[in-house]
Amino acid sequence: MVAVSQKPKIENWSSRFTFLMASIGFSVGLGNIWRFPYVAGENGGAAFIIVYLACALCIGVPLVMSEWAIGRKAKDAASAAASFKEVATSEGLSTKWAGVGGMGIIAVFMMMLTYTVITGWTLDYFSMAVMGEFTAMTSEKSAAIFDGLMSDPLRLIFWHSVVVFITVFVNSKGVQGGIEKAVRILMPSLLVCLLIMVAYSAVVGDMQAALNFLLTPDFSLITGETFLLALGQAFFSIGIAMAVMVTYGSYLDKDASIGQNSFIVVFADTFVAMLAGFAIFPLVFAHGLTPDAGAGLVFQVLPIALSDLAGGQIFSAIFFLLLIAAALTSCIGNFEPIVAWATERSKLSRQKATYLAGGVLWLLGILSVLSLNILKDFHPFDFIHLLENKSIFESLDYISASILLPIGGFLTAIFVGWKVSPKTMQAELNLSNRQFFLWQCLIKFVAPLAILIVFISGIMS
Repeated sequence: MVAVSQKPKIENWSSRFTFLMASIGFSVGLGNIWRFPYVAGENGGAAFIIVYLACALCIGVPLVMSEWAIGRKAKDAASAAASFKEVATSEGLSTKWAGVGGMGIIAVFMMMLTYTVITGWTLDYFSMAVMGEFTAMTSEKSAAIFDGLMSDPLRLIFWHSVVVFITVFVNSKGVQGGIEKAVRILMPSLLVCLLIMVAYSAVVGDMQAALNFLLTPDFSLITGETFLLALGQAFFSIGIAMAVMVTYGSYLDKDASIGQNSFIVVFADTFVAMLAGFAIFPLVFAHGLTPDAGAGLVFQVLPIALSDLAGGQIFSAIFFLLLIAAALTSCIGNFEPIVAWATERSKLSRQKATYLAGGVLWLLGILSVLSLNILKDFHPFDFIHLLENKSIFESLDYISASILLPIGGFLTAIFVGWKVSPKTMQAELNLSNRQFFLWQCLIKFVAPLAILIVFISGIMS
């Protein structure tokens, strides 16, 4: 994975706006609309959000800056593995640092094997909402609908195939012809749908209860686990150590402000997550439902909340259209470092390498689908303690999100904070002496220590 053949790139972002839209589109995904609300709901609402913001600013921003800087510094190496190798070589360091980028590529590929499946759920739920199947919903009926989807392998494979086809088609067109055009459509669609849902929830839901829950912190609810979950959410939501930001950075012009853009992306990512909370929780509270419903909050609880409201069918469709837009932007972003690596390694044209990588993704993704039903009792990694009793789907999710991402983030912080010369990093980041000193403190001490604590605690638990 780490032995790469470097290849000059032929594309850059056409403008700062499209770069930001692509980066925000990658970050703003199901992690914001689906995962953030239920994690916040399970962990005290506002108290969790405050800790999350601290993690996003003190750890997320410095790491995003670092990944963009690595990608841009290694301008002739599109893949994350080649970018780490190029920077290490220029600094007189071991080329084994390419393994950090390679780890990110492996992690994002494993995540894609589950992400395309979950994205397929959003397409299926959208079709059901359009057809009016979310009427007179009860908790039993909602659970039966979700269980019915999970137990139908052909239906899941169909939607998984649709998602992979869309992702491959967009990425095969390149940066400007594919990714930029897609985010110009998907990101405005996402924002419009989200604002419509917030306005709708304000009218028919209990917005005051949602405001109290999301904006009035109870600091007694903050525990060590709150910090662990908040940092994990920051990694998952912002997209740290997934090789995407490094790859996107390699398409970035030298005059672009990495520091300013990183704050914009993290702010936009958090803003969308908060809007999702204001769209979901008023409906949840208005129906006397609990905000700590876990992963089923969106797919099982929300259809109940919308089923008997005026215009419920229409707004159910709008909400799941919102989820589709969020999920697809992340799929497109997640797939790009895989395409970059496949293009470098295979020496094929970008289009052919994209089709090849997409075929492998589609084929292996079927195993994820089958592990939700036919193979749900098959636990291939029982011999590994951390993966005992986990299906293929659950194992892929755990290895990528709980092992590879923290290790990748930790090693990235060590690489840019302790190995690459400060002169190189300051020149690439273009920060004032005071700003650079703050970045150094965060990337050298705060980020690696926090990630290490989270990783060890997560493994032990």
